[in-house]
Amino acid sequence: MKSGKLSLVALLMLLLGGCSVYMAAHQPNEKNVGLFAVGTPRSFLIAEFGQPVSSEVKNGQKYEIFRFTQGYSGGAKAGRAFAEGVADLMTLGVAEVITTPVESIADGNLTAYGVIYNNNDLVIQVISLSPDGSPSPPAQPTASPSVLQQGVPTVIPQSVPQTPPAKN
Repeated sequence: MKSGKLSLVALLMLLLGGCSVYMAAHQPNEKNVGLFAVGTPRSFLIAEFGQPVSSEVKNGQKYEIFRFTQGYSGGAKAGRAFAEGVADLMTLGVAEVITTPVESIADGNLTAYGVIYNNNDLVIQVISLSPDGSPSPPAQPTASPSVLQQGVPTVIPQSVPQTPPAKN
């Protein structure tokens, strides 16, 4: 009877253990977002990110939206898989209760960019978008709220002390 329970535990470990290890190793790959730069050929973007989700002509210029899941580097994926494998061994598979849901959540970030090209299909402008395709909010200015008016920094005139002309 004791060997039957041990066999059942071993079978469950084989079936359930390592699920998070597999998930960590098969997360999406890291994309080279450095290609979203002025002067990058359109073909480079398509090779790295696939076909754009939207393509149109605005004001005589080609405008495209690329949406993709930004994943993890090979080293990060291997490190996570190794750590979770060790945790599985050390806890006889109990760690899977925590690591599998973590891997389900940590599956990359949905990212989007808008790109405008010139007539030679070279990038002339890159717009960071929220995952739904709308423009991302601009970075918050570092000036204090009293210096800002409707989110736009204003110039506060300061009087410059005038030195009287020297008398000869």
